[in-house]
Amino acid sequence: MTTPPVTVDVDAAGLAVVTIDHPPLNLYDEALHGALRDAVAELERARPRAVLVRAEGKVVSGGVDVKQVFHPMAQAGDVERGTAYFAELVDTGRRLHHLPCPTVFAAHGLTLTWAFEVALACDLIVATPAASFGLIEATVGLTPAMGGTQRLAERAGAGRARLLVMTAGRFGAEELERWGVVDRLVPEDGFDEKARELAASLAAGPTRAHAATKEILRRLAEDGLEAANEVTAGVAGDLFGTDDLRGAMASFVEQGHGKATFRGE
Repeated sequence: MTTPPVTVDVDAAGLAVVTIDHPPLNLYDEALHGALRDAVAELERARPRAVLVRAEGKVVSGGVDVKQVFHPMAQAGDVERGTAYFAELVDTGRRLHHLPCPTVFAAHGLTLTWAFEVALACDLIVATPAASFGLIEATVGLTPAMGGTQRLAERAGAGRARLLVMTAGRFGAEELERWGVVDRLVPEDGFDEKARELAASLAAGPTRAHAATKEILRRLAEDGLEAANEVTAGVAGDLFGTDDLRGAMASFVEQGHGKATFRGE
């Protein structure tokens, strides 16, 4: 039986590891399109405490299989099919972005187009100094359509988003770390293990509080500061109804800071 190009494994601690393995270059094609949507649906069902997205192979992705995916639509001038396809991409990115748990993307090498957009839909991007990124859709007359442009602008500003998208350039992880796009640089030696350790540490944390943090930041990004202020009291106040908060408060009073354990409830 053929292994799907995207798999999801959830461990006993609640960490879901999403692995992209579609050799030789992890190109986005119809098989990967369906597998990625299935993986996001599985994460929604499983409700893990954290997610790590990683890739096998020398590169994270060399981009899209243009000949299979876009060339037929282009030759036919099929606006309706193109719009529907991009609507699915936007939906996939939105659903990943809205997962109520921390999400980490690990980039060990070249990360182009759809893979970079998936990374931008995650909460944190960790990368080796050797990794590089690009939204190169302009080279075939397209623009990124999974939400990457707007999420890049949220991280680095609209000007840098224009520069990266319109030039279709490749940008190194160190430069993007200075821009605020990459959140943490990790040495190549032991990179996969360190990325897992970060994601596992988030999975071991107060899952409901992490979800509250994401909700407040999402309101800020979508509706502005006052909208975020409006929801903060209720979102934070709801945490007093969680077992994790009650247990952590008791641990703090009895044992001091940093001794609490969390179950995600």
